[in-house]
Amino acid sequence: MIVAGVMSGTSADGINIALVKIEGAGRGQHQDSPKVRRPGSKRGTDASELPRFKLLAHFEYPYPTAVRRTVLRLMNAKSASVADLARLNFVLGELYANAVLASQRKSRLHVDLVGCHGQTLYHQGSAAAFLRGTQTATWQTGEGAIIAERVGVPVISDFRPADMAVGGKGAPLVPFLDFLSYRDAKIGRVAQNIGGIANLTAIPANATSAQVIAFDTGPGNMVIDAVMDRLLGRSFDKDGKVAASGRVHEDVVRQFLNAAFFRTRPPKTAGREEFGREFVADFLRLCGRRQKEDIVATATALTSSSIADALRRFVLKRKGNYNELIVSGGGAHNPTLLGMLATDIGKLGLSLRVSDEFGIPSEAKEAVAFALLAYQTWNRKPSNIPSATGAKRPAILGKLSYA
Repeated sequence: MIVAGVMSGTSADGINIALVKIEGAGRGQHQDSPKVRRPGSKRGTDASELPRFKLLAHFEYPYPTAVRRTVLRLMNAKSASVADLARLNFVLGELYANAVLASQRKSRLHVDLVGCHGQTLYHQGSAAAFLRGTQTATWQTGEGAIIAERVGVPVISDFRPADMAVGGKGAPLVPFLDFLSYRDAKIGRVAQNIGGIANLTAIPANATSAQVIAFDTGPGNMVIDAVMDRLLGRSFDKDGKVAASGRVHEDVVRQFLNAAFFRTRPPKTAGREEFGREFVADFLRLCGRRQKEDIVATATALTSSSIADALRRFVLKRKGNYNELIVSGGGAHNPTLLGMLATDIGKLGLSLRVSDEFGIPSEAKEAVAFALLAYQTWNRKPSNIPSATGAKRPAILGKLSYA
């Protein structure tokens, strides 16, 4: 079947659509399986149980300026209008549907199913005090029923809560694709996505899914973009040119790497709650009156250094004979960031590659992942990786909206 994966990340710059042909390991379509079998133990998945996939086409659609501004305003907001939150849910549903329909027209393909991650407004993977107890919570907005009605096919959306219901942090979920794409009998690989937040998936040589570890390493492009906006009035550092013209202040980087998040053992997740407005304000305050280009360079180095620090602390101490770091996401288009990262991981004995070398363009990767997760759900099969999210067991993810 052909599945449309729909992704809009924490940078809130727009919508990525991946049209993916997926087959195999389904063991019967959704409607042919009236009884739901509870997923099994944490023994892990081997290659024979995995579907095969091929990326057919991918497209990007920027958010309208007013929509992006509203999304950023409502992310992790201390107070927000309930009416605005409800309306945004329906507005994004319409935008996602329009993006899928446009992608069908451009590619001359027809999709059978849509997997939509939605726009994260809030993610709290660890329990915090609420009312008289503690509670985890997550919120991805973008109404699946709207997408199903407009496109005319079933939609799987809101993937994270099912993992959290079985004790997981609801993230990261992309490791299912990483395991499918990068597992190798002899080579240990680390897949490093650099979106708004940076996250990694470590896949030892000849691994089952139970041996995979994954977690958020810290800021990806989020802090760089915010610094560019605050200091230079630009939404991002195109080609890393501003950072390339500045000097990194290592004292600032070292101070931030002592923060609790970076020292916390995985599984762990991050978002604007950790690296949003308040973090950027602290970062700019510590940078003081340094040159603007230096501050951008230092923000870029923080992303690179935090990735290398996470590898050193939590990955390379484990057995796995890791050889390669495979980069995807918007950060893969920043040559200055990639240069810093190549230097930092070279000291750890790793070589740098990009996901494009494996047939998945870096900007399409997360959308491909949610197409695969939707396929698994349609076939009533789990797609979280408990060793990555901290879940007690595998879970079937998402909610289904029929056309």
